Amino acid sequence: MRVPFPSAREAEIAFNSLRVDAEPRRGGTKRSLRLETDALLVHWVAKEARSLRVSVNGFLEHLNLVVLTMEQFGPPVEQA
Repeated sequence: MRVPFPSAREAEIAFNSLRVDAEPRRGGTKRSLRLETDALLVHWVAKEARSLRVSVNGFLEHLNLVVLTMEQFGPPVEQA
């Protein structure tokens, strides 16, 4: 899945916020998260559809929270 952002800085903020939330080992689902300029690239591998659905839903909930938080505080200020 490719998740675009308005700027590279916003993508970086989202990446740093979301990468710390690892998948539980018992679920059998593996998620990889990469930063690509102004987008996040997310890839899942799962043995069961149910565990994949749970992982994707959880990720999307966290992503929504990150996006809403960034909207609340406004665009990031570039530091010199």
